[in-house]
Amino acid sequence: MIAELGHYLLVLALAMALVQAVVPLIGAARGDAALMAAGRGAAMAQMLAIGAAFACLTVAFVTSDFSVLLVASNSHTAKPLLYKITGVWGNHEGSLLLWALILSLYGGAVALFGRNLPPTLRARVLSVQGMIAIGFLLFMLLTSNPFERLMPPPAEGRDLNPLLQDPGLAFHPPFLYLGYVGFSIAFAFAIAALIEGRVDAAWARWVRPWTLAAWVFLTIGIALGSWWAYYELGWGGWWFWDPVENASLMPWMAGTALLHSAIVVEKRDTLKSWTILLAILTFSLSLLGTFIVRSGVITSVHAFASDPTRGVFVLVFMCVVVGGGLALYAWRAPALKPGGLFAPVSRESGLVVNNLLLAALAATVLIGTLYPLFLDAFAGTKVTVGPPFFDATVVPLAVPLLIVAGMGPSLAWKRGDLGAVLQRLRFAMVAALLAAAAGFAIGGFGVDGALGALGMMLGVWLVAASLTDIGERVWSRRGGGGRGGAWRRARGLPRSAWGTAIAHCGVGILVLGITGASIWQSERTVTLAPGDRAEIGGRTLEFRGVTQQPGPNYRSTMADLRLITGGSTVDGAMIGGRVVGKLAPEIRYYPTQGTTTTEAAIRTNGVTDVYVALAGAEPVDGKWSFRLYHNPLTPWIWGGALVMAAGGMVSLSDRRLRVGAPRRARNPAPGTVPAE
Repeated sequence: MIAELGHYLLVLALAMALVQAVVPLIGAARGDAALMAAGRGAAMAQMLAIGAAFACLTVAFVTSDFSVLLVASNSHTAKPLLYKITGVWGNHEGSLLLWALILSLYGGAVALFGRNLPPTLRARVLSVQGMIAIGFLLFMLLTSNPFERLMPPPAEGRDLNPLLQDPGLAFHPPFLYLGYVGFSIAFAFAIAALIEGRVDAAWARWVRPWTLAAWVFLTIGIALGSWWAYYELGWGGWWFWDPVENASLMPWMAGTALLHSAIVVEKRDTLKSWTILLAILTFSLSLLGTFIVRSGVITSVHAFASDPTRGVFVLVFMCVVVGGGLALYAWRAPALKPGGLFAPVSRESGLVVNNLLLAALAATVLIGTLYPLFLDAFAGTKVTVGPPFFDATVVPLAVPLLIVAGMGPSLAWKRGDLGAVLQRLRFAMVAALLAAAAGFAIGGFGVDGALGALGMMLGVWLVAASLTDIGERVWSRRGGGGRGGAWRRARGLPRSAWGTAIAHCGVGILVLGITGASIWQSERTVTLAPGDRAEIGGRTLEFRGVTQQPGPNYRSTMADLRLITGGSTVDGAMIGGRVVGKLAPEIRYYPTQGTTTTEAAIRTNGVTDVYVALAGAEPVDGKWSFRLYHNPLTPWIWGGALVMAAGGMVSLSDRRLRVGAPRRARNPAPGTVPAE
């Protein structure tokens, strides 16, 4: 009965989405307040219906109802409860339901918290959200029904993909979808603005918090996916330029450009047309990621489906959304009035350069991702575009981007003084040069040393420049007042300014982590018998033995290694020393699916990682194989991502950027649109 109820709720949600898409749009065209208000009710009803359907599917997974095909294909009675719940979205059909749920939550949030929006704009935004929901609900009901029955039900399920039975992958998809789907709000605002023919500072103020929230969620989602790949796949890396990884990175880059472009619209009433285009392209790239994951055109550990029928549906839907949005843009964008002028050296110019470089980065990744697919489809030739291509093309664009990002916040609006900015940032430049010297000292004067010095210089430059900008504002000589005055100015600074500085510091920390992991990583493969020792990156590991451990739905082969400091070398063998840590890498065998996973052991001090993975589940001549890695600064990759997300959340807490701000005045100011 639970499956039939869930299916009925999806049909009901589709009906509500149709009402949400059509009725408020007609009401906005006619100026009918009652019809426009109907969009809010339909959005709330759709949210409740999809939420209830999602709850039904969750109950089916938790209770192991194998009469539901999706549960039988992706669950098992012995699976831990956490993975029974996350199994809801650890598959194609369930992940689509999660996508639809998040889309409805965003629509419901606009209906609830967008009361200060002009009624016509809110109605059109909800209408566009309803149209998107129609596409995904039809996709589910016609090709990917999560409530399809299986009769007779099997006695046991086929279990979830073992790679997905991990805490990192439990939370990675929800955060990723909160980011992907969140950009649909920016898209809806852009389409609504094109229909109305009006883009102004108020529009930018309304669209920024939604875009910022989506950007924060997507940042966390990408970081969780990267962390999972690092410790779960056992290859010692954190990013491989996999097509599905790229599919999440492209909308993040475009969304970052959109955030900065919207600032210019809000502050200077310019870049309107470009900002609208970015909003359309950002969500288009999110849809492209959906197509890549579900079309079957690529093979990846991240891919959900390989049914070409589903891929064709997503492709058609994507073409309708993207093509329709771009066609409307081509028709209506020329009518948008250009804003004010600005000098070549100004904060506006810095943000324009930022946008162009981010757009170029996204285009580069897009070409590298899609080129092999097009070549295979049209010429039958299979090629691989991997890390060498992306490293060679992305780095030259990222270098000027990071330099400009450090200078941008210190530039004045409309007309800046480059000499004065460089004077203000002199200590940041000195710190960057010292970091470059440290990079050469670590890596020498070869290619690796030069790249390491460049990475260190850019990372420290961005951190130091961000701190300098905040320090200049807080410890302003003109403000006076000593420490008390500095404290008052610090409290008086907008949270968005603090958030920008924190996010830029996070980018700098991330760059430092990438530099260490990419340039100075050391690795080796060793075979050890119990009692043997091996050295990696100046650390000594002693192998104690292997044990077999039972798990809830797997069997584990677990090694016992000890991290040793001190000791001495006698006849080429290391003896003595003090145990400072334990590492327990393992290989898990899942009998239901007959597959294994690698669980790496990582010992970190916050600056470097000692990373150990078992290279085989069986010994050879009494010896076990291990892959050993020494990864300097690698923890800073995820630390930097978290700092970036924290910066976004601090900015989002600024009342000026939250939905519902500014407060509604009792007497509307001249030129404002009265509420209906």
